[in-house]
Amino acid sequence: MTREDKESLGVCRSVAVTCISEVGWHDTDRMLADIKGEGGPDASQWDKPWQASNAAGSAALIEVELLTGARHKFLLDCGWNEAYMQGRFEATGVDGMLARGEIEFLFLSHEHLDHLWGLQAVLRYRPDLPLRVPPGFTEEALAFIRGERSAPTSTDRVPPVRHAGPILITPPDEPTVLYPGCVAVAFDLPILLGIRGEQSLYFRVQDQGTVCVTGCCHQTVTTLADYALTHIATESTLYGLYGGLHIAPFDPSLSPAQERMIADLGRFGFRKIAANHCTGVPAVERMIALGYPVVRGSGRYGSASPLMLGNGDRVVFD
Repeated sequence: MTREDKESLGVCRSVAVTCISEVGWHDTDRMLADIKGEGGPDASQWDKPWQASNAAGSAALIEVELLTGARHKFLLDCGWNEAYMQGRFEATGVDGMLARGEIEFLFLSHEHLDHLWGLQAVLRYRPDLPLRVPPGFTEEALAFIRGERSAPTSTDRVPPVRHAGPILITPPDEPTVLYPGCVAVAFDLPILLGIRGEQSLYFRVQDQGTVCVTGCCHQTVTTLADYALTHIATESTLYGLYGGLHIAPFDPSLSPAQERMIADLGRFGFRKIAANHCTGVPAVERMIALGYPVVRGSGRYGSASPLMLGNGDRVVFD
């Protein structure tokens, strides 16, 4: 894209991200056993029996301030276990924001269970909340959103709330402006457990540069950042990075390929890296060892490590 094309995406004054929860599941060994069972990692997540007691979820609150001073709030994903997510919404004040109508939409990064199946915890406050989804959502996911089927881990005997708002599909492989300086991009690729496609967010922050925000980054973090340089940023380096980077989601140590990916992050010149969720603690430890500007968290409320921006922690890019 030309510089003029990128500038047409606009700029915002700031973006703040509050981690509602970065804990996708409680026990990795149990999660791996569930993935390997009933057909293995290529089988659909909708056909597998999952252990509800192991379910948690990934979600974040995004707050954007425009150059006009207007402020907008939306959710990035909604977690997995409904009761767990209800507790996290209460702990971060998101329950009140939903009830008061302050949350403008739910941005679903992809269809994976730990990002989508907590939807009822949102709809019980706002059944008409608009949803923005990437292309390729399965019929099972759409039936779940409509309240026509439950998630395989659901233990709730209360009838599901049916979604009553619009479902907006982000066009693939092109920047879609949500607000000036706030851009969604949908990446088309096959993902574990029969899922296809993931969408991420980019923010062009005035006088600072581009911030990349992701749910799980199955497209790889270098693909995410390279796209920012070629399609979003007018600078030769990037400002910020938040989210699950899918480097070592299950691994107690790093492979050579994972080591190379982390080393490759250095070429983007990030000035703030707030990693969590499927990034993996070994990956964050390696980033710190390389001197990357990692934003650490508090380690409270069940988060994996204080090295990550964890549950209840907040990062501001301004």
